[in-house]
Amino acid sequence: MMTVHSSVSDIFLDKVAEWLTQSALTGENLESIVRGFCERIAASGLPIARVHLTFSMLHPLYDALGFTWRRAGGLTIEGYRHVNDKPERFVQSPYYYLLSNNLLHLRRRVDVDGPLEFPVFEDLRKEKITDYIAFVQTFGAGSAQGMMGSWSTDSTSGFSEEMIGALMRMQNHLAMAAKMAVLGRLANNMLTTYLGGDAGKRVLNGQIRRGDGETIRAALVMGDMRQSTLYAEKEGRQAYIDTLNEFFDAIAAPFNRNGGEILSFLGDGFLAVYPCGRHKDPSKVACEAALSAVFHAQGRVSALNKDRKARGMSEVRYGIGLHVGNVMFGNVGLKDRLTFSAFGAAVNEVQRLQSLTKKYSKEVIASQAFAGYTGGEWVTLGEERLRGVRQRFTVVHPKAIAGTNGTTEVFYDAAADGLSEAEQVILLHRDAKKLENHPQVEKFVQ
Repeated sequence: MMTVHSSVSDIFLDKVAEWLTQSALTGENLESIVRGFCERIAASGLPIARVHLTFSMLHPLYDALGFTWRRAGGLTIEGYRHVNDKPERFVQSPYYYLLSNNLLHLRRRVDVDGPLEFPVFEDLRKEKITDYIAFVQTFGAGSAQGMMGSWSTDSTSGFSEEMIGALMRMQNHLAMAAKMAVLGRLANNMLTTYLGGDAGKRVLNGQIRRGDGETIRAALVMGDMRQSTLYAEKEGRQAYIDTLNEFFDAIAAPFNRNGGEILSFLGDGFLAVYPCGRHKDPSKVACEAALSAVFHAQGRVSALNKDRKARGMSEVRYGIGLHVGNVMFGNVGLKDRLTFSAFGAAVNEVQRLQSLTKKYSKEVIASQAFAGYTGGEWVTLGEERLRGVRQRFTVVHPKAIAGTNGTTEVFYDAAADGLSEAEQVILLHRDAKKLENHPQVEKFVQ
């Protein structure tokens, strides 16, 4: 435990503020800003033992990014998916108290013995924390983005008035720098989630005008769920959406790694690409990676159907087409409403190949061009004149399905359990925003 008698240096704190401003201007990421800030604020003489910060990210898949810095252990980082339940520990937290009482700050001394107001103080007591300040700071009126967190010290005398004033000043500088980083992260999050990693990078790098684009060679995968209309009519809207998401989690996830990328979801189907060079070796690598993902996806769908059967639900069926060729990436649409997409003859051809899985009652059909770049045995199904394509295509089917470890892999995210402080914070922040918009609802019913 520390004993601090020295006063706070405004000169050192001004240097920390200057560093934050420069970091924001140069586009530093949120992790670098938080890590650098915590290290510098401690080095300036403030007796900080622990800092916890959580930032709401407005991400379609994740609610928050959380950071916990300890003087003895450095920085740990966690990202948290959307969850709905608030565990009891969370309801009894200082952050819950802040939001439910519309407070910006809360300070408590952490005694070495005796009863504790909040359960989290048990953990702080083990770390020999003596004084604790929690806070809420939004990034603007009406904004869903913001920062919540806490400062903790193990100084025997706790935080002095001078130290608290310094922390409040630094909190404002940190919020401004963090807001810039969060906005940058937000742009990247939204683009990569909705467009895909590569397409998102292309847009961020300046391919934003109508007509911007390029042509690449790639192995192509087109997947589609069968009888989706029947599912929708039979199961209803929400059950159908849940089934569709389970299907995509099972079948599409393998194509979003090992060089592959889901470029777009098309209703109940998807298009994945494995970019490659125009020579034999890179084409072979791409096609073999795509085929391996197909086998992996089939194992995952098999596991999904076993799970659905156990739940008394019907199995999902699908078709996959495989091809290789040139793909055009680019911005198309109206002058003020664009989409970044892939198009060209090869995209049309793989879509037609996928449709042939119905005719041949096969889950997977490939072009001879694709099969020629892969190992294994293929069965020739016949020659087809694809709609809209002049030349006839020899279509083939893999003779045997290779075993993969994917059959035992979890194909959907388990329900969140044992939420940590950062995850709990963002749930509160989200709930508080909802309740602000519906003041007639009693806040935080116990």
